[in-house]
Amino acid sequence: MKYSERVIQSVIDKNPGQPEFHQAVKEVLTSLSPVVDADPVYEKNAVLERLVEPDRQIMFKVPWLDDKGNIQVNRGFRVQFNNAIGPYKGGLRLHPSVNLSIMKFLGFEQIFKNSLTTLPIGGAKGGSDFDPKGKSDNEIFKFCVSFMTELHKYIGADVDVPAGDIGVGAREIGYLYGAYKRMTGKYEGVLTGKGLSYGGSLARKEATGYGLVYFVTEMLKTAGSSFAGKTVAVSGAGNVAIYAAEKATALGAKVVTMSDSTGWIYDKDGVDLKAIHEIKEVKRGRLAEYKNYRPSSEYHTSGKVWQVKVDIALPCATQNELDLSDAKTLVSNGVMAVGEGANMPSYPDAIDYFISKGVLFAPAKAANAGGVATSALEMSQNSQRLSWTFEEVDEKLHAIMISIFNQASSAAEKAGAKGNLVVGANIAGFLKVADAMIAQGPQY
Repeated sequence: MKYSERVIQSVIDKNPGQPEFHQAVKEVLTSLSPVVDADPVYEKNAVLERLVEPDRQIMFKVPWLDDKGNIQVNRGFRVQFNNAIGPYKGGLRLHPSVNLSIMKFLGFEQIFKNSLTTLPIGGAKGGSDFDPKGKSDNEIFKFCVSFMTELHKYIGADVDVPAGDIGVGAREIGYLYGAYKRMTGKYEGVLTGKGLSYGGSLARKEATGYGLVYFVTEMLKTAGSSFAGKTVAVSGAGNVAIYAAEKATALGAKVVTMSDSTGWIYDKDGVDLKAIHEIKEVKRGRLAEYKNYRPSSEYHTSGKVWQVKVDIALPCATQNELDLSDAKTLVSNGVMAVGEGANMPSYPDAIDYFISKGVLFAPAKAANAGGVATSALEMSQNSQRLSWTFEEVDEKLHAIMISIFNQASSAAEKAGAKGNLVVGANIAGFLKVADAMIAQGPQY
């Protein structure tokens, strides 16, 4: 049995009941096989064994008082996976689905994504099974204070710098940052995604969506194509989806779908992004309201956005939202490119199908790295006590995404898998981290 295969089996045996983590490890280590199985230095230094084991897994209770005076208890997590190239960096997710397996899968993926940015940041992830939907501002504030009461012991500007993720926007980051300040007496860049009035970066909320489109643009160029004149399906209606749709539209595409947890919309004339901004960012409402703005649009509570005939698909909602059946539907409808805006939104067999059919495929760890890249730029601004303009940050983001594409493309070609950006992104991200781990000694 090959070295990579032995480590995959060990992960499955040692981590029962963690399917998402197993899936992420299989995907990465299988694509790394041409590199790690060919060079004995990696097995000699047990790089894979050390890489798949988090530095620490922190789990804690989060008790808080709701508006009715009842005590609620949630579970909090922070998985600090690897800091070989910089302080731990990764988002906080608030969603009922959060569990240790999902935190470990996200933290593991974050190692390679952060490495690809070329910036000095390691991989981590955290969150809670708390659901912010339907909660009052007061309840969310109380939860955030309780959550930070435990989390603050393990983070810091040069230790671990969390950011937002699903369920954690500007409001939650503000509450968390205020609690951290009160608990530690420190005013430092310990969280990213902060408000502009207290150390946040311009272009941060746009960064993941914009970065996705920048990456896919480079991928389309390899086929002599672009977003101009293309029809695009986007899933999700959070920051990633909204700003991916915004940038794709600016580049001449027509975005015809978006979705949330209750349903999805189809607008053959192109989604009205002003309406989406008002519904989701101002009202914090549901997409069912979209028909009030565009009566000619369609709203569906069943099916998926992937059943619509489009040229480009951008899954930007959540993990495992696009399965093999969806992939077959997209391919039969003539899709030419798929770019992952969410973390691991496509099942492995769906990815394999896209690649086997010649569909251009941009994997999440490369294509959605714009968010964490701009978070690292926010860290830089905080350290220097500077604030860059939107244009300066966007220009740096654009350059980083082009660099990530070039790294992934080059690594894939060297591995004999030209055009396979899944393989290329994993190898390029791995090599930097592995070299740092070996250099820092066997006990790292």
